[in-house]
Amino acid sequence: MLAKRIIPCLDIKNGRTVKGVNFLGLRDAGDPVELATRYSMEGADELVFLDITATNEKRKTLVQLVREIARNISIPFTVGGGIQSVDEIEDLLHAGADKVSLNSSIVRDPELISRSAARFGSQCIVAAIDARSHGDNWNVYIKAGTVDTGKNVLEWCRDVARYGAGEILLTSMDRDGTKSGFDNHLLSKVAESVSIPLIASGGAGTIEHCIDAVTSGHADAILAASIFHFREIEIGDLKQAMARAGIPVRLVA
Repeated sequence: MLAKRIIPCLDIKNGRTVKGVNFLGLRDAGDPVELATRYSMEGADELVFLDITATNEKRKTLVQLVREIARNISIPFTVGGGIQSVDEIEDLLHAGADKVSLNSSIVRDPELISRSAARFGSQCIVAAIDARSHGDNWNVYIKAGTVDTGKNVLEWCRDVARYGAGEILLTSMDRDGTKSGFDNHLLSKVAESVSIPLIASGGAGTIEHCIDAVTSGHADAILAASIFHFREIEIGDLKQAMARAGIPVRLVA
């Protein structure tokens, strides 16, 4: 079994790291370069940087900030926010990103996944999906969670895998920032539907939540923000606990 990954997430607005609840009520969480450097040193497996207002404000991701972060870390780095084209993906990869996260743009143009995967490889393409519960199912939301597409999440997950995405970053909008635990029912349904890696996002509050996302939700990676930003959980402690639970992880030296 492959090692499960721990991935801190930097949600960026106006050059600062922010965090909210259910995509609302954003508060400052620190300098993204300083946080990225800290996480790299503390044993995070990867890092995700999302310019959360890039799509709504119709501007490109902050390429210069990407360059600065990339110079200060030694772990794989995913960048998302407002990416509309293969050329923009190329710019970000040249700036130092290892992968890109695509969300709103691939709902409008699913073949952007195929074109990008053909040019850069599927391993560079992460399909980010924001999900909100609707009765017994979940719908896909875009534009920083402000627009309900009406798409069924499970069907969309199968679609992005078929188009060539290398992995899925699945965020439960219902759980985002609540620290009430991941939506393991949703995660397990998606894990059953696709064969590509699944990153769990939305709801991390305790070490047990992270363990459950792997054991019950069948996630391949855990993404979290505030529990790491505000040192509620240390990455090394989380990995030690996961190892004791029999989950394969890359332990911090």
